[in-house]
Amino acid sequence: MSGNTTGVLFRVTTWGESHGPALGAVIDGCPPLIELTEADIQTELARRKPGQAEASSPRKEGDRVEILSGVFEGQTTGTPISLIIWNRDVRSGDYEALRNVFRPGHGDYTYEQKYGIRDHRGGGRASGRETASRVAAGAIARKILAREGIMVRAYTLALGGVKAEAGIVAEAGRNRFNCPDPVGATKMEAALKKAQKEGDTLGGIVEIIVQGCPAGLGTPVFDKLDADLAKALMGIGTVKGVEIGAGFAAAGMTGSQCNDQLLPSGFAANNAGGILAGIASGQDLVIRAACKPIPSLTMEQDTVDINGNPVKLTIGGRHDVSVIPRILPVCEAMVCLVLVDHLLRQRAIARSSAE
Repeated sequence: MSGNTTGVLFRVTTWGESHGPALGAVIDGCPPLIELTEADIQTELARRKPGQAEASSPRKEGDRVEILSGVFEGQTTGTPISLIIWNRDVRSGDYEALRNVFRPGHGDYTYEQKYGIRDHRGGGRASGRETASRVAAGAIARKILAREGIMVRAYTLALGGVKAEAGIVAEAGRNRFNCPDPVGATKMEAALKKAQKEGDTLGGIVEIIVQGCPAGLGTPVFDKLDADLAKALMGIGTVKGVEIGAGFAAAGMTGSQCNDQLLPSGFAANNAGGILAGIASGQDLVIRAACKPIPSLTMEQDTVDINGNPVKLTIGGRHDVSVIPRILPVCEAMVCLVLVDHLLRQRAIARSSAE
């Protein structure tokens, strides 16, 4: 199955399934002499792992990562880095009733149409569990970005229709949604509990801010920085929409409203979200991702089996009520991977020009 690798110079391949023995990632193109330990990766994985809150999946995975190659005496060697995360709390029997039934909103039907075979145990590669590999790889990319003074952080802007009002970013770390609006965070918590009680799920909006991104990253045609960021985020199973800067709101603006005028002191605004003509302007990157509700409901739904017969389905197993807040480190990881890849590509151009 193709489509498991991303990046040009900083290449990441993820592997493994939700109910397989393990999952992991191979990172090729990481520069040497980057200080890296398993603890660096573990910090990010801890933000994503299940079982941390009432509305989170009760699946108990420690998500302990092991570095198998590419690191010697605490530093990267420039050779492929291989990571493995063992699955410890697998209950495949919970999915036996779904062996011949297509779950609404999942990839069951499309996987069957494409490959003629699918792993019904938690969705296989289509499971959100696969994102642990991305977060692990993203932790390495984050280490590289930190050396350049580039910081990537995601926030919750909306959950279940509850929108955060303008708030102080420093407040975000004080609630589990990483929402800058503490009042909004309280309402989000109430909405999540209500949906859980009703057997339903909720979607939301994540905003990712990148500070310190140097001007010049990206290219003006097919490998635009914003295009690659959008593709990376859309590659997350739950994401159904991505916007940069003013995004869809730009369609309702006039040109004079939308343009970020330049002054001797810098840009007067940032409707472009830090990217012009596919190339970073040096301003903060502002990206938003719309996440759909988790499709696994305890409410009864209509579907069909592999023979097209109608089925009334109630999904059991262990599932989150919303991908938020566990999706935040996943979004950050994908942005980090894109930025490091473009950073290395820009350096290659600079070296070539100097020769």
